Amino acid sequence: MKKPTIQDIIGQTLVIGFDGTTVPKETEAFIKEYKIGNIILFARNMGSPEEIRALTSHLQQIGKESGQSKPLLIAVDQENGIVRRIDDGTTTIPGAMALAATGNPQHAYDMYKITAKELRSLGINWNLAPVLDVNNNPNNPVIGVRSFGEDANIVAQFGEKALQGLQAGGMITAVKHFPGHGDTDVDSHLGMPVISHSLERLHEIELVPFKKSIECGTDVVMTAHIHFPALDARAHIPATLSYPIMTNFLRRDLSYNGLITTDDMEMDAISKSIGTEKGCVEALLAGVDLVMISHTLSKQIGTIDEIKKAVSAKKLSEERLYESYCRIQKVKQKLLDKEIRRPINYSQHQKQAQAVYRESVTLEKGIEQLPITSHSARILVIEPPASTQTGAEDPQYAKAAIGRAILTFKPDASVVQMPLSEVDLLAIHERYDAIIIGLLSASVQEDQRQLVEKLVETEIPIHVVAMRSPYDIQHVPDAIASYINTYEFSYPALEVAAAALFGKIQLTGTSPVTL
Repeated sequence: MKKPTIQDIIGQTLVIGFDGTTVPKETEAFIKEYKIGNIILFARNMGSPEEIRALTSHLQQIGKESGQSKPLLIAVDQENGIVRRIDDGTTTIPGAMALAATGNPQHAYDMYKITAKELRSLGINWNLAPVLDVNNNPNNPVIGVRSFGEDANIVAQFGEKALQGLQAGGMITAVKHFPGHGDTDVDSHLGMPVISHSLERLHEIELVPFKKSIECGTDVVMTAHIHFPALDARAHIPATLSYPIMTNFLRRDLSYNGLITTDDMEMDAISKSIGTEKGCVEALLAGVDLVMISHTLSKQIGTIDEIKKAVSAKKLSEERLYESYCRIQKVKQKLLDKEIRRPINYSQHQKQAQAVYRESVTLEKGIEQLPITSHSARILVIEPPASTQTGAEDPQYAKAAIGRAILTFKPDASVVQMPLSEVDLLAIHERYDAIIIGLLSASVQEDQRQLVEKLVETEIPIHVVAMRSPYDIQHVPDAIASYINTYEFSYPALEVAAAALFGKIQLTGTSPVTL
């Protein structure tokens, strides 16, 4: 096989995104001209299952027309739970913390294998999962329930099973966010976090799941846009751009030989410091194989230009890029070796997922106050407005439909949306016997906290369903009647919570984080 041209090599190092459910003409031309080898899709790209298949088939056809002999890597963040890019045509699967709340790592294997099989049926071959961050900071705004919990060994255990499940379903994997995004209170979509722990502490906690995933053969490691002084003492250098971290530490010290990809290089931690285009060059110099530019065509074109300039100036060697090219082709060959086209039994997948949701939802307080038994009880359900907490979430999937779930068990319940007026609050005491309120990250939503405090003053039993953050229990009054964690606003989880409130099932989940 003849050695590829430098332009062919550069094109394989980019992962690009675009808007719309069809490929824009400008993007198609860009892929063909530069033989771009990798695509990332978001919810903005997802139509019906048929439309998704048409999109991925078209992308692969464009790749072939550009002269690429191996398939494009087509990626999504289908972590499940609060971060998922596809809803229609896939099974709703519990996210990481919900899985860990079951206490059964086999569930991680089974659920991620389902995810892999369904993604492959849509033409998607690379899942940017599992998340291996150890969420030991309750104030973490971006990881939280995307993590399997606060115990490094449990995260490693569930992460290993998740990784194996994805690979068994024919999926390329990407563990993230190396060396660990769990102990920070800054969202790297919005700034550059710093994790100042010693190397000894990193080995004891943050690195444990990543080292396990390397042993288990993850295909890809995704970098974190976070500064780790213990690994690179230079100020303001995120792991993504650090040769000491990417090459000396990850490749040499941890003996990792697979692919390394950046997180999105348009995130503020990069774009508002060094800049996306120059940052991509620095990432490649650091030892990264794939640079991800998820949104803007002009920045994608600009990155190609910057890489070419760096090669011409002898700053970035062709040999260094060829190493990445060979690693990329090796992973793509694995896809060819594992071409999977089996019928999908969606009804069976849904039954499996529902069974796991039943094991995950957790009653933290008020077992003696449940169930809400009186058939004549006048019940008010208060829903928060749909909201996202981080740039990793897609707004259209943040539906906090606790009211709909309650109505399946109590059809005459009243359902209202926040905010409530003072007049509404004054009338509550006369109109209702019990209140069920859904919360979405009350730890950072002051209006939700204040509303619960006002409701408790009515002395009506207040039943709280925390639909994203389990830590919300630390921010509500002790006088609430009961508190349930669903770990996510996925409708099957809310159905389980509703069933428990009315005594149809007993909850068995156990929180993977200290509350």
